[in-house]
Amino acid sequence: MRAQEITFLNLIQGEKQFQVPLYQRTYSWGRDQLLRLWEDVSELVEQHRAGEAAAPHFLGSVVLAPGQIQAGGVQKWLVVDGQQRLTTLMLAFTALRDQLRDSGDPRGAERVHRQILVNEYQEALNHYRLLPTQADRQAFTECVGSAPQAGGGGNIGFAYRFFLGALSEGRVTAADSKCWLEAVENVLKGLLSIVEITAEPGDNVYRIFESINNTGVGLSQSDLLRNYVFMLLPQRGERVYQELWLPMQQSLGPKNLELLVWLDLVVRGHYKTKQSEIYREQQKRLQPLAGDEKALQHEIAQLSERAQRFLRIVDPTRERSTPLRSALERLVAWGGQTHYPLALHLLDLVDSGATTPEDAAEALRYVESYLARRLICQTPTAGINRIFMEAPKDLETDRPAAEAVRRFLSGKRRRWPSDEELRAAVRSKPFYWGGRPLQRSYILRRLEESYSPTEPVDFAKASLTVEHVLPQRPAQAWFDLLSDETEEGQSPQELHDLLVHTLGNLTLTGDNSKLSNHPFQRKQQILDASALRMNQEIASSKRWGKAEIMARADHLWERAVELWPGPIGGFRSVGEESSSWTELRAALVAMPSGTWTAYGDVAELIGSHPVPVGAYLSANPTVIGAYRVLSSEGKVSAGFRWAEGSDRLPPQDVLESEGIRFDRYGRAHTSQRLTAAELATLLGKDVTQQTAHDPLPDGENTEAAGRFRSQLQEHWPEASAGVTTTLDFWRHQGGYLTYGRHEETSCFPMLDAGTSTHPHLIWPLGLYPVSGTVEVVFQYLKDRAPFDDTEQRRELLQRLNKIDGIDLSEAKLELRPSFPLAVFAKHSEAICEALDWFIHTAALDLARRV
Repeated sequence: MRAQEITFLNLIQGEKQFQVPLYQRTYSWGRDQLLRLWEDVSELVEQHRAGEAAAPHFLGSVVLAPGQIQAGGVQKWLVVDGQQRLTTLMLAFTALRDQLRDSGDPRGAERVHRQILVNEYQEALNHYRLLPTQADRQAFTECVGSAPQAGGGGNIGFAYRFFLGALSEGRVTAADSKCWLEAVENVLKGLLSIVEITAEPGDNVYRIFESINNTGVGLSQSDLLRNYVFMLLPQRGERVYQELWLPMQQSLGPKNLELLVWLDLVVRGHYKTKQSEIYREQQKRLQPLAGDEKALQHEIAQLSERAQRFLRIVDPTRERSTPLRSALERLVAWGGQTHYPLALHLLDLVDSGATTPEDAAEALRYVESYLARRLICQTPTAGINRIFMEAPKDLETDRPAAEAVRRFLSGKRRRWPSDEELRAAVRSKPFYWGGRPLQRSYILRRLEESYSPTEPVDFAKASLTVEHVLPQRPAQAWFDLLSDETEEGQSPQELHDLLVHTLGNLTLTGDNSKLSNHPFQRKQQILDASALRMNQEIASSKRWGKAEIMARADHLWERAVELWPGPIGGFRSVGEESSSWTELRAALVAMPSGTWTAYGDVAELIGSHPVPVGAYLSANPTVIGAYRVLSSEGKVSAGFRWAEGSDRLPPQDVLESEGIRFDRYGRAHTSQRLTAAELATLLGKDVTQQTAHDPLPDGENTEAAGRFRSQLQEHWPEASAGVTTTLDFWRHQGGYLTYGRHEETSCFPMLDAGTSTHPHLIWPLGLYPVSGTVEVVFQYLKDRAPFDDTEQRRELLQRLNKIDGIDLSEAKLELRPSFPLAVFAKHSEAICEALDWFIHTAALDLARRV
């Protein structure tokens, strides 16, 4: 085998084709991997545009085996390893080509197309420079071929839409979009480094693949650094290891030790260092000290001291100062590691005497405020890690640390929401979809603590969850109440959707199953008995509708302003766009081909109203996917216009070419509509927590089962027998049932498709007995074998769609599309057949795994 380091352009150029063999898994990169790559590319683009010398970013290796040379001269290469990287970069170039075309640079678009994506003079499959596995091939060639269906459901479509969105947003924010796109092209072509490993003819390609993917555990970055350092300490090594390195290693553990070594670089000002480059950067820093063992020992001693400070960050009980310990504990409760570089720098200042513990605690209060306000306002998180990595280097040193931190976080483009932005967000943003569950609970906990109760709740022991006062799935009585407060042309359902997830409608409780979706009068009794002051306050209201939710939102905002002080100046910078429009653009570009949404759905997502959403899209016709936003009936808005000079077909024709079905009245099919919750899911928001369930079949909750059956009988009596028959069939096949604990008592048919030592829990459906819907949980199945394979999810969808009354959109293979519970009334036997296939498929996968 031969190996050489090569740029992506040099790897891909020429009359050649890279074929992914059948034994390779399908394309599987998701949001996290794509985001990491894009952050690296963005950093290189910045350096390139600033004229800085940028070192190539190493992507990894690609192992190739030579195939046959066709008569037409195309050299075929089998991709033994590295197909995920190759496919990702090809999709990035496909999105770049389309952005160049849309920006008015057809020559640039054609250059990328011919140079990277296709063999220009070849036909049929030979035309494509990369040929993925058969399961991914159609989705990939649709993207490269600019078919109307490009960017559909599945991982290929998702990656294409991800890069399309990232490039589109980059164009919007760049001062010179043309130069910015040129820089992106140059980086993708010439600053992404790959090691090309080429097998010789006759090598056993599959054995190579097996050996690459069955390697042992490699050395970590901290292992490499330790080996290097002690190689430079032949005389003092034993003592330094026993007295400094080993105690540090034992107290931190492997992961935290590696994190500390990275933080050490960041706090020293090497803020661009990636965690994958720790060894190289530390080696570069320490190399001048080679031969000076005393100086190297001093460096290890400094790192050991920093380790003790780092331990105070992750375990604040070690901090002696009460105010500083409290500030650190609040950030631990918040979760995450974003604040670590700045927190470590502040502890450096405290221990060196450069600031006081009280001043550092106040500085961390501003950090908490910055994070909390951004979550409430749902400010995009892109770049937030970079902000905190830059802080130790950029803080002003001629003023107290707290003041310096506040001034730094108030800086231009750091997006610390003002008081007025915070008020608007508390009143309108879907807080329940923001951040992570623990962070949402933390915000509500801090608001409860602001009441300063004489007998505070012990949140560490209390088992509290977030509760909707106005239920997510309300009974008719709630809609009757809301009908008195609707605006002209607004339905009670639309008003409900705008209110239900806002902060003013949320609280903490341990009685979710008791509260369910009862009328407010019943909820009042339960909330009034709560130990939480905020619940007692809700219970004192006579009714619970829009007016009460808005009044409580304003009251919580006043408390939030006291808890979390805002930026210096307290207003958004002139010319700085609202984060709502950034989120709108991200949502529309995330929509798979073959879907549509409504102005009201977008308004609910971003915390706005359909009218300003429509006005924004009218004023910005170049927004990607604007034509997919229709009226609540599914009709193209009479006021919709393409950008001036566009020769595109009428919007309905474009949507039909993508697969949207319209009736004779010009209304798009409802099964292809993306709700606000589905748009939020596509953006990676935590829309629905996975239902808690028991790990064993005999763990079914009989009380919850009784509630489910009674709700089913009360609301859908005609479907009750069919549902019961289906669930009995599921049990007979070896599955079991578990039940939701929020609002109505939902039911989930569970299957443990694992072993006694490695459980593997999957479930195909969620049944809701009050609202009368059945969700097909593709969103969860896509992360669980064997349904992480798009083709298996598509097979399940197609089997269900053969049943009368079920019409699931193929564009929703990453989401949770639903069908009516009433289908069980006449077609429970057909549903059982589909579920039998599901169980059989899972069993075959288990047999392969064991």
